[in-house]
Amino acid sequence: MKPIPTIDGHHHIWRLQDLSWLSGPQVPRIFGPYEPICRDYKIDEYRADIAECNVVKSIYVQTNWPAGQSLDEARWVQSVADATGWPHANVAYADLADPDVGELLKQLKILPATRGIRQQLHWHKNPQYSFAPRPDVMNDSDWQRGLRLATDLGLLFELQVFTDQMADSARLARAFPNTTFVLEHAGMLEDTSPAGWQKWREGMAALADCGNVNVKLSGLGTFDHAYRFETVAPIIAETVAMFGSDRCLFGSNFPIEKLWTDFRALYATFRKAIEQMTEVVQHDVLYNTAARLYRI
Repeated sequence: MKPIPTIDGHHHIWRLQDLSWLSGPQVPRIFGPYEPICRDYKIDEYRADIAECNVVKSIYVQTNWPAGQSLDEARWVQSVADATGWPHANVAYADLADPDVGELLKQLKILPATRGIRQQLHWHKNPQYSFAPRPDVMNDSDWQRGLRLATDLGLLFELQVFTDQMADSARLARAFPNTTFVLEHAGMLEDTSPAGWQKWREGMAALADCGNVNVKLSGLGTFDHAYRFETVAPIIAETVAMFGSDRCLFGSNFPIEKLWTDFRALYATFRKAIEQMTEVVQHDVLYNTAARLYRI
């Protein structure tokens, strides 16, 4: 496998005491039992995990600290970056529907690592898969006001939705042509029946028609609870074909994926999935797209 400098577009570090969703009572989640990650996961362990994989930069994505502490989370991430040089960019949390979100966004923007906002909008009829209270939060005028404020500050938005929400997501992207969107986890394909694949393809095609939508090839083991070549390779191939390599980027989703694999195995499987693509495409997916989007 030829070494290619790689940016990990999606990882988390955390202190357990700040993660109410991990430290509280165990409840079923998309990724199944999570006792092994109910502990501190700090930057030194992450850097040990990526050793020998030629990961040269990384992007932290928010981890849902308790309500009202998103600025504290971002400041903590900034302190880690200042002390260690990692991570190189931060995607923070904000409730874009909050009437006072503008002030929070300004405070987040002051931090040098801040590049974007993630507010998880994914909703599913299976409550184990849902995060948002309903599927159409993105259609609310108050929420869209917050998105406009984030856009005006030059912050991208990481969009996490399921297939049934993709039509609304495409309308949102068209309504906000100056907003840079990054679709999480390649659209979270959870129904791999022929009908499920077809709905995913239709939704992804609608998003691909929006030039301001990019895709993070991350979290691909979420619904299998395994990172298998036969599962992830078709998703990667079809996504890159639809969006183009200059709008696709690699992400590990560590340490969540650490529940069923290690970084080297995940990275080797990902590289195998793109090895038949041109060198230009591979460099885009592994480095160039993330470097451009997150300005690192």
